[in-house]
Amino acid sequence: MAGMPFPAATSTNDEGHLVVDGCDLVEIAAEFGTPAYLFSVSEMRSRARAYLEAFSARSDRFEVLFASKALPVTAAYRLFAEQGLSVDVASGGELTMALAAGYDPQRIYMHGNNKTDKELELADRSGVGTLIVDSFDEIERCERILDRKVDAMVRVTPGIEPSTHDYIQTGQIDSKFGFGLEDGSAEAAIDRVLGSDRLELVGLHCHIGSQIFAIEPFRLAVEALATIAGDWCQMVNLGGGLGISYLSEDDPPEIEEYVELKVEAVKRCFGDGVRIQVEPGRSLVGTAGLTVYTIGTVKRIPGVRTYVAVDGGMSDNLRPMLYDARYEAVLADRPEREGDTEVTVAGSHCESGDILIRDVSLPDPAVGDILVIPATGAYGYAMANNYNGMPRPPVVFLDDGSASAVVRRETWQDLMARDR
Repeated sequence: MAGMPFPAATSTNDEGHLVVDGCDLVEIAAEFGTPAYLFSVSEMRSRARAYLEAFSARSDRFEVLFASKALPVTAAYRLFAEQGLSVDVASGGELTMALAAGYDPQRIYMHGNNKTDKELELADRSGVGTLIVDSFDEIERCERILDRKVDAMVRVTPGIEPSTHDYIQTGQIDSKFGFGLEDGSAEAAIDRVLGSDRLELVGLHCHIGSQIFAIEPFRLAVEALATIAGDWCQMVNLGGGLGISYLSEDDPPEIEEYVELKVEAVKRCFGDGVRIQVEPGRSLVGTAGLTVYTIGTVKRIPGVRTYVAVDGGMSDNLRPMLYDARYEAVLADRPEREGDTEVTVAGSHCESGDILIRDVSLPDPAVGDILVIPATGAYGYAMANNYNGMPRPPVVFLDDGSASAVVRRETWQDLMARDR
């Protein structure tokens, strides 16, 4: 377990069981069933504070937004609102949850590369503070739909390609997001919004990608944005992107290092009068979350491979199938025991590609063992699905020895709730 990306408040108890935020995970699995998403509340609060403190030490003009697509759960919205974070949403559904959690609409920033009429109507009616406009079609749609003048930021694709998976790069020229710098569309969009009677241009936005370890490209993005900024630019939003540890050998930058680079770059290129914004999602919730499963079968193929099959898989964590994401695992009742059996952790879905971990060493895994995969807090629940008619797992918050299901487990009956 040493070095694995578990929450800071992780330990073992007298029975040798894995404990997170004072909760024995063997007992939690028995109480809430498996699979289940578990979240360390102390870790989420700590990560939020780390961002706020890092900025406070360097600037008095900043705003930290929770990128809620990473964990669209009402209780998570509420937790980060209580910590003083603003929020970004990327759909009418996320907006509805943020409002239900009590977010001040003026602290809600709405994204989306294809916002629908209904979503814009909801944003208008709800008093959403800022729209991040993503296309000329959207500008036209806003002018047709909005009944009030709304602050807007132009999303720019600056032509920066960080070192990360192709599917989570978003700042390159060939992107479905935003207005390009190279082809002049970003400057054309600025002129268009400045002339709008429904949009008030207040700043620029860019997001170059996710799960980034080499942070120098963020500086290049700031320099690129500065080439098109005018006196109207009150704020610069540099997105999120900070990577986290999924494996023991991962070594992502610290939040302070990430913030230092962005603050320094904005001050140098824009001066002190521009507010800097960031939108962390993965780096707020990723290592706070873990998933527990029950091992159902152990299949040994002599000279080939040992498969350990769990009661979940691609319906609760699509990331290994989408991004070749890699994880580690332990057994909840003996997390400190050294592994002696190399296994492949397979899901229970009717797909050969339903593999959660290709190779991991576990201590004599057996049917009935509780398997724990750390660092699943970002995008696991967000991408959960009902493939093979699998009900989605509950979301359980662990906090100072107590556990509560903030999202209940789906039932088989729930799967038919919308059938007619």
